[in-house]
Amino acid sequence: MKKVRFFYFLLLWLIAPVCLSAQAHSEPGVTETGHLPDPATRLEEVAVTGSRAPLQLGQSARIVTVLDSLAIQSLPVVTINDLLKYAVGVDVRQRGVEGMQTDVSIRGGSFDQIAILLNGVNISDPQTGHNAADFPVDITLIERIEILEGPASRVYGTSSLLGAINIITKNIHVVPEGEGGSLRPSARSCGSTGEVSAHLDGGSYLTLGGGVGTTLRTGDWHNSLSLSYRRSNGYTRSAAGTLNGDFQAVKAFYRGGYKELFWQAGMSLKDFGSNTFYSARFDDQFEHTFKTFAAIGADTQAGFLHLKPIIYWNHSQDRFELFRGKPEAYPFNHHRTNVLGANLGAWFETVAGRTAFGAEFRNEDIVSTNLGEPLSRPDGVYVVGLNRTQMAFYAEHNLTLRWFTASVGLTAARNTGSAEGFGIYPGADLSFRFLPDWKIYLNYNASYRVPTFTELYYSVGGHQADKKLKAEKMHAAEAGIKYLRPGMRAIISAWYHYGMDLIDWIKETPEAEWKSVNHTRLHAFGQEVTLRLDFPQLLGWSVWQNLQVAYSHIDQRKDLGAENIQSLYALNHLRHKLIVQTDIRLWSRLFLNLSCRWQDRVGTYERYEGLAPTGEFVPYTSCTFLDAQLSWNADNYRVYFQADNLLNKRWYDHGNIPQPGIWFRLGASYTFKWKK
Repeated sequence: MKKVRFFYFLLLWLIAPVCLSAQAHSEPGVTETGHLPDPATRLEEVAVTGSRAPLQLGQSARIVTVLDSLAIQSLPVVTINDLLKYAVGVDVRQRGVEGMQTDVSIRGGSFDQIAILLNGVNISDPQTGHNAADFPVDITLIERIEILEGPASRVYGTSSLLGAINIITKNIHVVPEGEGGSLRPSARSCGSTGEVSAHLDGGSYLTLGGGVGTTLRTGDWHNSLSLSYRRSNGYTRSAAGTLNGDFQAVKAFYRGGYKELFWQAGMSLKDFGSNTFYSARFDDQFEHTFKTFAAIGADTQAGFLHLKPIIYWNHSQDRFELFRGKPEAYPFNHHRTNVLGANLGAWFETVAGRTAFGAEFRNEDIVSTNLGEPLSRPDGVYVVGLNRTQMAFYAEHNLTLRWFTASVGLTAARNTGSAEGFGIYPGADLSFRFLPDWKIYLNYNASYRVPTFTELYYSVGGHQADKKLKAEKMHAAEAGIKYLRPGMRAIISAWYHYGMDLIDWIKETPEAEWKSVNHTRLHAFGQEVTLRLDFPQLLGWSVWQNLQVAYSHIDQRKDLGAENIQSLYALNHLRHKLIVQTDIRLWSRLFLNLSCRWQDRVGTYERYEGLAPTGEFVPYTSCTFLDAQLSWNADNYRVYFQADNLLNKRWYDHGNIPQPGIWFRLGASYTFKWKK
């Protein structure tokens, strides 16, 4: 413990003199000329959704971490799930590899406590957050990912108790500030521009993946499309010697638009061996998930009023097999979820700033074999179900001056599935630029989240749910200071969370069932530090391109009402997370990216020997990971070699589920662009 504290204070001492700030950071990438641009200055001009009315990143008074297309090209990743590991405030816990089953959380929360959005459309899964990271879009079609840390109900509505992740695809161009929302086309022309790209990679354990994508703009029309496929034999085998970590996944996504109209549709299909993912007693589990997404909306203007209506539909099917392909041994779990939502947002601008207001309606429906109340008319295997409607109304005002930004607003929300009435959740964000390169900010925000269907009704296989669970509530305060100049970005922030009625699965003895409960209280205090140096801009160096160091620490206290309680999720947060990254230009267009992550997770899990519990609870151990990518980046093609976990560490992200050692990939991509 003394060594950890010494390391922590040493890191702060080294970075604090130059780094005081909090807002966003981006990873490195490569330009067509082979140089790595300075993302600090570039990203300040990007319009992000850290508030209800569009603001540039440099004006936002919230932490909005931006991972852009340059980061995707530079980092040794092939999925969105792996990319999120390099956001310092995000905890990515994978039971399998390459996003087959991924729990994503922010600032010590659980995977159910964040909202997932695709081009601003909520695609969160009300059944369970386990499936929320089934993104339908291939990583090569992504323009950027915005991560809003901290309570976000005022911006993103329900389910964003501790933050939100918004995936922005290519060909969605931002209008310059003052001309409209973030989804309107930024240009009008009679010609056409576009690109077609393809990529293919293969690696360890007979892993193979590839995809194609295209974007096209002709006059007022704009379109983008991606198709991708991945498969692997997996890195584990069952006790009987059969495959139990194999997978295959298919993704398809289309987005189009005409003038102020836009529409999108996506599909994600996954079949994967679930090893011991959900119960350490059985090592031949299997899961099938199929999701479709569709949305249509507009970003238009009527006089002085900017309007943004959106209607969306999310559909998902999930089949879980405790014994793979053997329903006679134990019945399969089947779930089918439909979500229909409508948002109507509006904003206008006066000399006093921008005022936004609107309403959101979201109907969530599930039919299942075990989640919900008995159906009056069973539908095949579906014998139970539940339907509920979420209603929310919001108002916000933003004042932006050269040296000062303020955003004040509130959300009023109610869910028909809860006995609680309308709740009011306010928030205020302030930032001050007291020197040309320095900015300080303060904010307070409140949020809430209703339980998922799984938390309410999953009472099988050693679990006992509580259908009377209350909604979670969160209050958070944050302060920080930011330093930004060409070639340098430095950030330090501190935050405090006070939560009530937080939901977790716990058990008090090894023999007891897991039960869903509302925790009484939560107190969490955290700090984040980020420093990025871009040496070509700062010192004129051309070989060593950049260095980024990011660190987060969380001290969390929960009042569970008893000691020695084992928590399935909420008490197993990352106490420490350190990321060190650098890009080196070895020769001409040959680049090397080295990314090191160190993480220390709190909590314990019951140790198993084979498939038998020992009754012994062991703590999670800290882990260090070294990943690398060697790439040749030409104007229209790219060849790369990736290596994950170069130190070949044996580690556990979830108790008793061993993660793979070293993993290699070799791949290539080609892009053809045109302009008429």
